[in-house]
Amino acid sequence: MKELPDRPARRAVHPFLSLWSPTAATMRLWALAAVAVNAGITVTGAVVRVTGSGLGCPTWPRCTPDSFVPAAHDGISPLNTAIEFGNRLLTFLVLVVAVACVIAARRLPEHRSGLVRLAWIQPFGVAVQAFWGGVVVHSALNPVTVNVHFLFSVGMMAAACLLYARAGEGDAPPEPLVHPRIRTLGSVLVGAVLTLIVAGMVVTGTGPHSGDELASRFPFDIETVARIHADAAYLVVGLTFALTFALHVTGASGPARRAALTLLAVELAQGVVGYVQYFLAVPAFLVGLHVLGSTLVWICTLRVVFALRSRGPADAPAAAPAGASAPDAVRA
Repeated sequence: MKELPDRPARRAVHPFLSLWSPTAATMRLWALAAVAVNAGITVTGAVVRVTGSGLGCPTWPRCTPDSFVPAAHDGISPLNTAIEFGNRLLTFLVLVVAVACVIAARRLPEHRSGLVRLAWIQPFGVAVQAFWGGVVVHSALNPVTVNVHFLFSVGMMAAACLLYARAGEGDAPPEPLVHPRIRTLGSVLVGAVLTLIVAGMVVTGTGPHSGDELASRFPFDIETVARIHADAAYLVVGLTFALTFALHVTGASGPARRAALTLLAVELAQGVVGYVQYFLAVPAFLVGLHVLGSTLVWICTLRVVFALRSRGPADAPAAAPAGASAPDAVRA
């Protein structure tokens, strides 16, 4: 007779068991799913923009003034409507994963209030994103509102990455695994990557892919903002190389060195895509690929930073230092 897999293995593969009777491993899987769906909907949002489908559903929360689902509407292609509506439907997948993260965190055998608070960011963030999506539509894709929408996605990915990292470790106070100056370099790198993302958003808001013919653009010179974006990219690559070199010469842990090398490789690939799309007059496919690259750069950057410290194994008891008042979920 065929043997059934052991109970922990069944939990890892059965969605219901992983929610109702979660372990640290299955909690991590749900957090990883949150990272994936938040990154995914960010990329599909870019697909909406580069296909000119941003106003495929010209109103919100309805798709058309008279219907919540796609319907014929004057002046709007059915394909554009389908693309925009499909992206809206993906919000429900993100919400399902977000709620699953909360349920799994609350039902862990060991009570971890910090993890529960982090998990609640996901459904709350989905609600904020949905509301702001309506603002974007009603502003006719004003580049300021579009960029704020993207920044919310950046924050959601960061929260999901932190949830993933915290689910796999304990609640002890953060303990540096590298020299303090290397951790400082990691923090500077995070700031530089955020600057790079914002510069890229300005380029996007100035460039040709507005999402719809009615959308306004930033009044900047595209050559100038593109050069600023490139300069920020050079800075990020330089800082990443410096961090990778420092981790190597100081004998840092294998996970930290591998995370830094992975980040450097992703950045170099992203740079190639960026230059190719620039010299080919920003074709739609490469713009979408570049947005995917930006999400991977951000996720890999956070992975490096989390690898520079430890909070003990997942089953380690919490041991807050005397006089500590900050919630354990906030201190990464």
